[in-house]
Amino acid sequence: QVQLVESGGGLVQAGGSLRLSCAASGRTASTYLMGWFRQAPGKEREFVAAITWSGSNTRYADSVKGRFTISRDNAKNTVYLQMNSLKPEDTAVYYCAAARGRGLSSNAYDYWGQGTQVTVSS
Repeated sequence: QVQLVESGGGLVQAGGSLRLSCAASGRTASTYLMGWFRQAPGKEREFVAAITWSGSNTRYADSVKGRFTISRDNAKNTVYLQMNSLKPEDTAVYYCAAARGRGLSSNAYDYWGQGTQVTVSS
Protein backbone atom coordinates (compact mmCIF):
# COMPACT_ATOMS: atom_id res chain seq x y z
CA GLN A 1 0.00 0.00 0.00
CA VAL A 2 1.25 3.48 -0.90
CA GLN A 3 -0.11 6.76 0.43
CA LEU A 4 0.46 9.93 -1.57
CA VAL A 5 0.19 13.51 -0.34
CA GLU A 6 0.54 16.45 -2.71
CA SER A 7 1.52 19.98 -1.76
CA GLY A 8 2.68 23.19 -3.40
CA GLY A 9 -0.41 24.26 -5.27
CA GLY A 10 -1.70 27.81 -5.21
CA LEU A 11 -2.56 30.92 -7.17
CA VAL A 12 -0.02 32.31 -9.62
CA GLN A 13 -0.06 34.80 -12.47
CA ALA A 14 0.41 33.70 -16.04
CA GLY A 15 4.10 33.29 -16.81
CA GLY A 16 4.88 32.38 -13.23
CA SER A 17 6.16 29.17 -11.69
CA LEU A 18 5.13 26.65 -9.07
CA ARG A 19 6.69 23.46 -7.77
CA LEU A 20 4.43 20.65 -6.69
CA SER A 21 5.62 17.94 -4.33
CA CYS A 22 4.25 14.48 -3.74
CA ALA A 23 5.34 12.66 -0.60
CA ALA A 24 4.94 8.91 -0.81
CA SER A 25 4.81 6.57 2.15
CA GLY A 26 5.18 2.84 1.97
CA ARG A 27 8.08 0.47 2.12
CA THR A 28 8.58 0.11 -1.62
CA ALA A 29 7.35 3.50 -2.77
CA SER A 30 10.71 4.34 -4.31
CA THR A 31 10.33 1.45 -6.78
CA TYR A 32 7.08 2.69 -8.29
CA LEU A 33 6.48 4.48 -11.56
CA MET A 34 5.23 7.94 -10.55
CA GLY A 35 3.05 10.30 -12.49
CA TRP A 36 1.20 13.58 -12.38
CA PHE A 37 -2.28 14.07 -13.77
CA ARG A 38 -4.63 17.04 -13.75
CA GLN A 39 -8.33 17.69 -14.00
CA ALA A 40 -9.82 21.02 -14.96
CA PRO A 41 -13.45 21.91 -14.19
CA GLY A 42 -15.80 20.17 -16.57
CA LYS A 43 -13.02 18.14 -18.17
CA GLU A 44 -11.69 14.64 -17.84
CA ARG A 45 -8.54 13.91 -15.94
CA GLU A 46 -5.51 14.01 -18.21
CA PHE A 47 -1.93 12.81 -18.07
CA VAL A 48 0.76 15.43 -17.43
CA ALA A 49 4.08 13.70 -16.76
CA ALA A 50 5.63 10.44 -15.55
CA ILE A 51 8.99 9.25 -14.29
CA THR A 52 10.44 5.78 -13.85
CA TRP A 53 11.56 4.53 -10.46
CA SER A 54 15.21 5.26 -11.26
CA GLY A 55 14.45 8.74 -12.51
CA SER A 56 16.33 8.06 -15.72
CA ASN A 57 13.32 8.19 -18.02
CA THR A 58 10.47 10.66 -18.23
CA ARG A 59 7.40 11.29 -20.39
CA TYR A 60 5.36 14.44 -20.84
CA ALA A 61 2.09 15.49 -22.37
CA ASP A 62 2.62 17.63 -25.46
CA SER A 63 0.85 20.53 -23.78
CA VAL A 64 3.51 20.83 -21.06
CA LYS A 65 6.71 19.80 -22.85
CA GLY A 66 9.44 22.37 -22.40
CA ARG A 67 7.59 24.04 -19.51
CA PHE A 68 7.18 21.32 -16.86
CA THR A 69 9.84 19.06 -15.38
CA ILE A 70 9.20 15.94 -13.33
CA SER A 71 11.86 14.64 -10.96
CA ARG A 72 12.15 12.42 -7.92
CA ASP A 73 14.26 12.01 -4.82
CA ASN A 74 13.99 8.39 -3.73
CA ALA A 75 15.89 9.06 -0.53
CA LYS A 76 13.02 11.34 0.46
CA ASN A 77 10.29 9.29 -1.27
CA THR A 78 9.22 12.48 -2.99
CA VAL A 79 8.30 13.35 -6.56
CA TYR A 80 8.30 16.89 -7.87
CA LEU A 81 6.66 18.74 -10.72
CA GLN A 82 8.37 22.01 -11.57
CA MET A 83 5.97 24.13 -13.58
CA ASN A 84 7.30 27.15 -15.45
CA SER A 85 5.73 29.60 -17.89
CA LEU A 86 2.31 28.76 -16.51
CA LYS A 87 -0.76 29.53 -18.58
CA PRO A 88 -4.40 30.01 -17.54
CA GLU A 89 -5.19 26.71 -19.27
CA ASP A 90 -2.93 24.94 -16.76
CA THR A 91 -5.51 25.69 -14.08
CA ALA A 92 -6.65 22.38 -12.60
CA VAL A 93 -6.45 20.07 -9.64
CA TYR A 94 -3.16 18.21 -9.92
CA TYR A 95 -2.93 14.63 -8.75
CA CYS A 96 0.07 12.49 -7.96
CA ALA A 97 -0.16 8.80 -8.79
CA ALA A 98 1.90 5.65 -8.35
CA ALA A 99 2.01 2.50 -10.42
CA ARG A 100 3.67 -0.79 -9.61
CA GLY A 101 5.15 -2.92 -12.35
CA ARG A 102 4.06 -0.65 -15.19
CA GLY A 103 5.98 0.82 -18.05
CA LEU A 104 6.54 4.49 -18.66
CA SER A 105 3.89 4.60 -21.38
CA SER A 106 1.16 3.25 -19.11
CA ASN A 107 -1.63 5.50 -17.86
CA ALA A 108 -2.95 2.84 -15.48
CA TYR A 109 -2.03 3.80 -11.93
CA ASP A 110 -2.75 1.99 -8.70
CA TYR A 111 -2.61 4.72 -6.07
CA TRP A 112 -3.71 8.35 -6.11
CA GLY A 113 -3.30 11.38 -3.93
CA GLN A 114 -6.08 13.77 -2.96
CA GLY A 115 -4.92 16.49 -5.29
CA THR A 116 -3.73 20.06 -5.01
CA GLN A 117 -5.33 23.07 -6.71
CA VAL A 118 -3.31 25.13 -9.17
CA THR A 119 -4.89 28.35 -10.41
CA VAL A 120 -3.22 30.52 -13.04
CA SER A 121 -4.64 33.99 -13.49
CA SER A 122 -4.39 35.90 -16.74
